[in-house]
Amino acid sequence: MNSLQILSFVGFTLLVAVITWWKVRKTDTGSQQGYFLAGRSLKAPVIAASLMLTNLSTEQLVGLSGQAYKSGMSVMGWEVTSAVTLIFLALIFLPRYLKRGIATIPDFLEERYDKTTRIIIDFCFLIATGVCFLPIVLYSGALALNSLFHVGESLQLSDGAAIWLLVILLGLAGILYAVIGGLRAMAVADSINGIGLVIGGLMVPVFGLIAMGKGSFMQGIEQLTTVHAEKLNSVGGPTDPLPIGAAFTGLILVNTFYWCTNQGIVQRTLASKSLAKGKRGRC
Repeated sequence: MNSLQILSFVGFTLLVAVITWWKVRKTDTGSQQGYFLAGRSLKAPVIAASLMLTNLSTEQLVGLSGQAYKSGMSVMGWEVTSAVTLIFLALIFLPRYLKRGIATIPDFLEERYDKTTRIIIDFCFLIATGVCFLPIVLYSGALALNSLFHVGESLQLSDGAAIWLLVILLGLAGILYAVIGGLRAMAVADSINGIGLVIGGLMVPVFGLIAMGKGSFMQGIEQLTTVHAEKLNSVGGPTDPLPIGAAFTGLILVNTFYWCTNQGIVQRTLASKSLAKGKRGRC
């Protein structure tokens, strides 16, 4: 295991923790407004950074990248079509959410329909998050950390045991800053982590092309565009995981749910200082 890798990872993590604590130490988390909405004090840059990090994680860096390698770049349709649904949120959904002064999406559903509807949707959201979303994020995060730091080899554990250990540690870390600190802590930490994510994310294709070109970035590009040109295909055929037709039909509906009604995403904009700042943060 590379000592420099460990020191840089631990150092950056501690830096994020210290800055987050300093920024949120006076935040009131005892009220619903303070805990769920950060006192409605988030500005556009913080909202944008928090949204980016909420949407982009090892789920994308590991899973979506792997799918693109296997099937081609058509899977980028998930992110490309999100631009349309973000406009839906900014112009249609967000003004109605802020006008009602709600703290959560289930609050809106209860006002719009009834308490029974809220309970049903709450149950569906919890099941979907616990079964579909969190396991993938925790597993892909553990997989990435184990690949980077060789935790299993260092602690003389099997790959399975190392993955389980890292899943538990990642879950506990998420609880510490999300559950204890509230939305304000998440937004501040996401803003700082977002810088590292952008830099690291941009370096991934650079290092990948250098490795493909056996030490040469330009040879890597030539190798990709000539020998593996099929990997650059972004138009999915009928048998593709994301056919081109789906990008203009069902995918729009799925992304509308994700970006306009998903509590984990929309909550950032509900905490905006004003409608204008919320719109700027989304777009």
